[in-house]
Amino acid sequence: MSDNSTSSLPIRRVLVANRGEIAVRVIRTLKRLGIESVLAVSTADRESLGARLADRAVCIGPARSTDSYLKIETMVAAALGTGCQAVHPGYGFLSERAEFAAACEENGLIFIGPTSGQIERVGNKLEARRIADEAQVPTTPGGPVASLDEALRLADQVGYPVLIKAVAGGGGRGMKRADTPAELNAMFELAGAEALAAFGDGRVYIECYVTKGRHVEVQVLGDGESAIHLGDRDCSVQRRYQKLIEEAPAPHLPERMRQELHASAVRFARHIGYRSLGTVEFLVDVERQRFYFLEMNARIQVEHPVTELITGLDLVAEQVRIAEGHPISITQESVQQRGHAVECRINAEDPAHDFRPSPGRIVEAHFPQGEGIRVDTHMEAGAMIPPYYDSMIAKLIAHGPTRDIALRRLDAALADLRLTGIQTNQQLHRDVLATPEFIEGGVDTGFLGRWLAERATATTTGHQA
Repeated sequence: MSDNSTSSLPIRRVLVANRGEIAVRVIRTLKRLGIESVLAVSTADRESLGARLADRAVCIGPARSTDSYLKIETMVAAALGTGCQAVHPGYGFLSERAEFAAACEENGLIFIGPTSGQIERVGNKLEARRIADEAQVPTTPGGPVASLDEALRLADQVGYPVLIKAVAGGGGRGMKRADTPAELNAMFELAGAEALAAFGDGRVYIECYVTKGRHVEVQVLGDGESAIHLGDRDCSVQRRYQKLIEEAPAPHLPERMRQELHASAVRFARHIGYRSLGTVEFLVDVERQRFYFLEMNARIQVEHPVTELITGLDLVAEQVRIAEGHPISITQESVQQRGHAVECRINAEDPAHDFRPSPGRIVEAHFPQGEGIRVDTHMEAGAMIPPYYDSMIAKLIAHGPTRDIALRRLDAALADLRLTGIQTNQQLHRDVLATPEFIEGGVDTGFLGRWLAERATATTTGHQA
């Protein structure tokens, strides 16, 4: 993959190669910077809020993402055909496809993100582990396996339970937990098949499973020469490895561990000369009070608003500045963190029916306002939620001088939120925020699954009674 350097000229027009709330969020920063935006839209998104906010919208294909948002050649042609100098990939879709960044580089387009070579290196989980080892960042015991026999031998060495993970994976896809050799035997081929179907790469590796862990990540910013961190986030409230609630900073982390996490993330970024915004993710072993490298996400994250609220920075603007060839505009010492921020992902889904997606037309849309409240969304009354894409329709974020105040503001905002015509997980968030364990702070990644199971049992028992 090519590792072309960034431009030294100001960017005047950008193709936003994404949809939904992240497209709207990027467009708004581009407007503030005086940069024209062209939004790539499928036929399902031609009437979207993003299409109206952008200076121009260009249709790139039918609704199915494989025929539109995932077509590299079409995206590059759309950028070149509309006179764009640069492309912002957002998150998801093509954002972590090294082939897309390389196609932009080869066609003289500035990719507002890391180099294609960096995306390729950190996207390969085994290569990312090797980088972490070189940078003296702790990694979980484990390694690659080419056969079931190798997997069984390695699992015996590291100890059960273990995770089978896709080399090219992410988002929990292709990931399986095995508590015994029999379970590993049953799941090994399935994990490889899922990895092949999802990522076109069936290779897997084995990692020791941390029984009680927290998902803590560190936001980094690099310009290819130097790198700094912008603090940490806790993303442990997850369902099937999908994040639902994120907060910054991570609550109740020992200060020494927090500093070591920050230093490890910066070492990783500096080791590869990282350029742009990225996130180094860690698993904190609660029982052993140790942490391990999980992966690096070479893009802007869904949860970036909580970092923006506690630092006062516009992370998309920082991405653009670095893509133009400028060095980081801030020093590590100048990064000041103020207060606490918590984000809820509002999804069009029905928690009462196993979180079944709930596409359809929004009849009423009222989003809360008030001190410390931010809403990132592309939704409005009359808007359609198509069945083809991710179910997230909004992010509701609250900021306050303390975690307690931020949580109270978030709960009040959730109470004020009105979205009718579809099912959402709005009430589920309020219920989670009210649990003593979450209020205390520092829940582990198994918290939400346990709580949902207990609630389901209580409901069933109540109905039987």
